[in-house]
Amino acid sequence: MKKFMAFVKKEFQHIFRDYRTLIILFGLPAAQILIFGYAVRTDLTNAGIAVLDNAHDVVSAELITRINASEFFHIKYFLNTYDEIDPAFKKGKIKAVIIFPDDFAERLTREGNATVSIIADGSEGNNANLVTGYTTAILNDYSAGLTKQLTSAMPVIVPEVRMYFNPNLQSHFMFIPGIITLILILISALMTSVTIVREKEFGTMEVLLVSPLKPWQIILGKVAPYFFLSLVNVIVILLMAWFVFDLPVKGSISLLIAECMLYILLGLSIGILISASVEKIMNAIFISALGLMLPTLLLSGFIFPIENMPKIYDYVSLFLPPRWFVEIMRSIMIKGAGFMYVWKGTLILAAMTLFFMLLSARKFKVRLEEGGK
Repeated sequence: MKKFMAFVKKEFQHIFRDYRTLIILFGLPAAQILIFGYAVRTDLTNAGIAVLDNAHDVVSAELITRINASEFFHIKYFLNTYDEIDPAFKKGKIKAVIIFPDDFAERLTREGNATVSIIADGSEGNNANLVTGYTTAILNDYSAGLTKQLTSAMPVIVPEVRMYFNPNLQSHFMFIPGIITLILILISALMTSVTIVREKEFGTMEVLLVSPLKPWQIILGKVAPYFFLSLVNVIVILLMAWFVFDLPVKGSISLLIAECMLYILLGLSIGILISASVEKIMNAIFISALGLMLPTLLLSGFIFPIENMPKIYDYVSLFLPPRWFVEIMRSIMIKGAGFMYVWKGTLILAAMTLFFMLLSARKFKVRLEEGGK
């Protein structure tokens, strides 16, 4: 029994000796609890909307004030013409546009009812339903007050709901861009994360050290196959989306492929950095899988809207590549946006790619030097 207890004690000492193991054992589960507890929300708060007020009367002004005062919405833009609706949606800052007709107050007075148009961004089906539902509730509440004043049983304000980009609210319009984001980060980062650590663990690092290749050549040789495999996956997914799910790319295909190539390079750089930072293959796989997959699923806006989360998660997501790539993919694929609408996200991804490339190259060089000792 004493030998057994001594063996168990030795194993505990071995586990707690490595700080990376402690992070995996305690840090990641704690982070997951916090993310799931606060980030996973299905309600709607502070969603950006735009208003096109053609009426400019007392009733429309009062309704606009009520909508903006609610916890559900925040008015980002006041539009002047119908031509401004499409660019407003493509900027990605709003979830819906509320339109008041010219004769809004006059119809309420003369006919007892009037129509308010609600155009929602159908590229995010869940959000679209929530936005239209909450807006309708505010309009109905205001109508109830008018009904009491007019002593009439008929509804006073009738919401007319339309979905933009995705009229039938097909769920794959929302999921396919996110699936591409998830697959690319898993293949490019997860697969490459085991490349360097595998050389170290299997004792083949010496072969790299005596080779005439420079560190950047070794990195390029290791990541090139995964780059082309990831690119092939993108093409296959796009073809399946088109022919199986009837989701063609509305924007520029060449721009879409270029954005995917940039994101793949970013994922490969992260994978090399992870690979050069850990000692065991299982640690590399574990960190890559949980450290990249969960943020992609929960904090990128892929499934759960970022604006519904506490503000701290909004700030955290700014440093996560999937957040920007999901926005870019939806803008190009579903909204047909051009580079002028995705340049900001592209610039951020390019800066992240350069940063991780330089960091991973430096870390890899240090690992080679350590392997030669």
